[in-house]
Amino acid sequence: MSETATVAGPAAPATPNRRETHALSLTTQGPLYPPSEVMDGDGNFVVVGMVNRPAGAGAVPEWGAAVVSPGSPVPGFGRLAPYTVLRELDTDPDGADRDVVLYTLPLPLPCNNYPMVFAPDQLPDADRVERPSHAFHEVPIPDLRPEDGPKVVEPVTFGDWMRASGTLEVGVTPDGHRGTFDFTFSRLVPDSVYTIMSLRAHDLDPAGPTRPGPLGVPNVFVTDAAGSGRYHATLPNPFPDPELPGANRIINVVVLWMSYQRSYGGAIGEFGLGGDIHAHLKLRGPSFRELRTTAAPRP
Repeated sequence: MSETATVAGPAAPATPNRRETHALSLTTQGPLYPPSEVMDGDGNFVVVGMVNRPAGAGAVPEWGAAVVSPGSPVPGFGRLAPYTVLRELDTDPDGADRDVVLYTLPLPLPCNNYPMVFAPDQLPDADRVERPSHAFHEVPIPDLRPEDGPKVVEPVTFGDWMRASGTLEVGVTPDGHRGTFDFTFSRLVPDSVYTIMSLRAHDLDPAGPTRPGPLGVPNVFVTDAAGSGRYHATLPNPFPDPELPGANRIINVVVLWMSYQRSYGGAIGEFGLGGDIHAHLKLRGPSFRELRTTAAPRP
């Protein structure tokens, strides 16, 4: 062994019974590319999240809200370039942009640099599919007939979107081996299928991204007529010591409106990134740093 080599020490102890409460932030964004998982009727990105602003010869992401051109430059995965901002957005639910009707992204996804197949067993060739952008209330749900009673039949507007709120209580079980996630929501899109995904530390690692996954399976809840909902999940060892080899902690959670009113088993979607999932609430940055779990002993 070389003099500079290091050996991983013992795992940091678990934090049994520790709990945290987080208010979720409104968003339309998953990763930074595509800039948003929501478009307007003109095919521009409706961005609520990190907006890549010019900074010297590069770009700096700042939390904000803007209409962004689909012609924005697309750097290599893991790099940044300034978005082409067409105008700033008024995020007040009753403000100037309240009546902007929301749309899915077309396929193939514009401004995308994320090299990920989200559903490798279900749709390994997702990048070859071509579809137009659809208003949220006009998405062609597979096999749907009018007599079956679709529930999302009126336009979903930016004002509607910006009224939502959610709270997460996250904790570690008494044995220290599992994490619990309890969500409460209000004013989401009514009568809709939502899912929740986890974002882990290496999911956006340029050196080798891991596939984002559901936060529990099934990861589904359905909102009532007022847009209220609840969700619970318990996961094995979601917060391992980050110094352990192979550790891939959950660092964020994302609440997704499902435009095709479907869930996808062990995948978050077939296309992701605004093709069939649309981030509505999340935490603004990496979280849960003080929580620790350990692997359960083998039986």
